[in-house]
Amino acid sequence: MELDSRKLQILRAIVDEYILSATPVGSKSLSQGGMKWSSATIRNEMADLETLGYLAQPHTSAGRIPSEKAYRLYVDQMMQRAHLSDEESRLLYGYFRDHVHGIDAVLRSTAKALSEITHYTALVLMPDIGVNRLRHLQLVPLTVGKALAIVVTDAGVSQNTVIDVPEDVGPEELDRISKAITARFSDRRMSTVSSALVRELGGELSARADFVESLLSTLCENQARDRRMVELSGATNMLEYPEYSDVSKARTFLATVEQKDDMYRMLKKASNMEFTVTIGSENEQEGLRDCSVVTASYRVNGTPLGSFGVIGPTRMDYARVLTILKNVQTNLGTVLQSFLKEE
Repeated sequence: MELDSRKLQILRAIVDEYILSATPVGSKSLSQGGMKWSSATIRNEMADLETLGYLAQPHTSAGRIPSEKAYRLYVDQMMQRAHLSDEESRLLYGYFRDHVHGIDAVLRSTAKALSEITHYTALVLMPDIGVNRLRHLQLVPLTVGKALAIVVTDAGVSQNTVIDVPEDVGPEELDRISKAITARFSDRRMSTVSSALVRELGGELSARADFVESLLSTLCENQARDRRMVELSGATNMLEYPEYSDVSKARTFLATVEQKDDMYRMLKKASNMEFTVTIGSENEQEGLRDCSVVTASYRVNGTPLGSFGVIGPTRMDYARVLTILKNVQTNLGTVLQSFLKEE
């Protein structure tokens, strides 16, 4: 059943008020809040909205609270655009201005900025180096038998890995191997730069085939590990909300967000979409069925690298969160592009 204008206005007012108060909303408070209908009329409309599944009444004498169905309608059709204050905009910009020390550092700052300004739990998926193309490989000698392999991709994402080196391989040979691999594999996706391609090296590197094969295998293993990295910030922020005053519920939530593989899969799925909003039971993870998750993706040179977002109670301030994520998405894109130019 399609809701008429009056029901939509009343439902939106209930959602807006409940987001702020976390207490059931009654017809009297709505009528006194400036709505043009009487308390009795609003009460009748609220009863209809409850029958239609948009509202619930936690106690017989209490007001109503929005259902997941109401939040979904609110997000899709009813919420009004939010605006950040000048102070909030400056705060967000400051995080990106002051933390440009590499892409990983920028993304960790993104998680911290999101958790602090939203007061929710923030998650950031670190970039998937495997989808990017190799720009440069450099092997830097450390001590006898050890070197640092520095991989830089076209997206500016770097990977630093300590590797084992045969004792008879000196700095000059490491530099020669670096240049040969860079020349041979430059502009190839990192996911294809594997030990299976060692045969393509041939010639001057054939004598070091075992070392090169070991090197590429180690880099590929680290790519697989790094692709699952999720930066988490503000997990305990949720404990500030009355919905999580129950110790068991709070413990379940904290245990869920610490499951990095689950969070990785959630954010990886969201990386292909500009924004996502999942509410309550729409979430795949059992421990997030009482939460809402809002995400945004980030890109460099048109290539999706990952996503970021926040987890909050289902009564989260969706309009404000989406505005913040859009702001962060814009700032993050600018910083990452700037970082690449410097590279």
